[in-house]
Amino acid sequence: MLDPKLLRENSKHLAERLATRGFSLDVAHFEILEKERRQLQIKTQDLQNKRNLSSKTIGEAKAKNQDVKTLLEEANTLNEELKTTEEQLTTIQNQLHELYLQIPNLPQTTVPLGTSEKENVTIRTVGTVPSFSFTPQDHVALGSKNNAMNFDLASKITGARFVVLQGQLARLQRALIQFMLDIHTKEHSYQEIYTPYIVHRDSLLGTGQLPKFEEDQFALKGEHPYYLLPTAEVSVTNVLRNEIIDAKKLPLKYVCHSPCFRSEAGSYGKDTRGMIRQHQFEKVELVQFCLPESSYELHEALTQHAEIILQRLALPYRVVALCTADLGFSAAKTYDLEVWLPSQNCYREISSCSNFEAFQARRMQARFRQGTNKPELLHTLNGSALAVGRTLVAIMENFQDADGHIHLPSALWSYMGGIKIIT
Repeated sequence: MLDPKLLRENSKHLAERLATRGFSLDVAHFEILEKERRQLQIKTQDLQNKRNLSSKTIGEAKAKNQDVKTLLEEANTLNEELKTTEEQLTTIQNQLHELYLQIPNLPQTTVPLGTSEKENVTIRTVGTVPSFSFTPQDHVALGSKNNAMNFDLASKITGARFVVLQGQLARLQRALIQFMLDIHTKEHSYQEIYTPYIVHRDSLLGTGQLPKFEEDQFALKGEHPYYLLPTAEVSVTNVLRNEIIDAKKLPLKYVCHSPCFRSEAGSYGKDTRGMIRQHQFEKVELVQFCLPESSYELHEALTQHAEIILQRLALPYRVVALCTADLGFSAAKTYDLEVWLPSQNCYREISSCSNFEAFQARRMQARFRQGTNKPELLHTLNGSALAVGRTLVAIMENFQDADGHIHLPSALWSYMGGIKIIT
């Protein structure tokens, strides 16, 4: 959430910055609400002062054994007026709060301006795109051997956009998860954390998935208003909701493996073949909490931590800076890592690494304190390192041979029990 004070003082300027990411802030409506809030706040404070003075006057009159009937009647009238005004103020404050929740983050000044994803900027390209002497198959065809990747079976069990992995492909997915966790905990100093796969509404509000992306969540029916986890970003970031951390402990760095569940509302017809866009998938997620002055340096480092996984797996990829129009709702700046997929002859997203600045922390009231100073808002960062299913797909397609065998990167041999080729 943006700073309400900043919105009050610079609404027109902020509207111009928000417009670069395709969001239209109704400044006139906001200013009307804000004017009414100020008037009601002043009136409330005035009535509260009068009530306090009235109480004092009644007390003094009683002490002198004076008749207080008229004073009590005036006090009751005053209390009724105060109650009405406080209710009006609460209504306006709630309307403003709902408006704040709908406003996305401001793009950081170095984010490229753009009106669509076509204006994203490639920062660097790493690795060599493979050249085949045969027509490469996609992962669906490669995985169809021995029903190792079975979409029909998943459809029978659940429905479309799910998969059953068996045998060596199931083992490969497990190996990738363990490989990623080992790299991040042993080499990058992240603390592994295990969190629930079900969250409540406050957690989704805290990270910005709600209210804007309500239709993309899997809501559970039952006694509690729970949701299936859309990404471990939600559960891990909310670890510090309503907490105040000693600045000396920062940065805090967490890595979490979890399944993720998304309805993919509005994406019908896109990537319906295979594992690229599913309702259930696995991710290894990196989350950091840090001081504001170090967040962009740490954002670069977090992005490199995700890149190292691709480098160790010898997968060709590129790093793309998202333009203003393509930024996620809560992000101030984002790098996408895009891995090469031979079957599509293009790069596809496998990770988003974002700096949210204080946007999520303000919604969650996640703060730090330096010494005896007043608590301040943390900055939050996160990135997938990596999306496991898409990593599996990239390995299958980039390391296939003419016979449809998959030659595994050497970094995975020990995790696969010595298996070097999936046949």
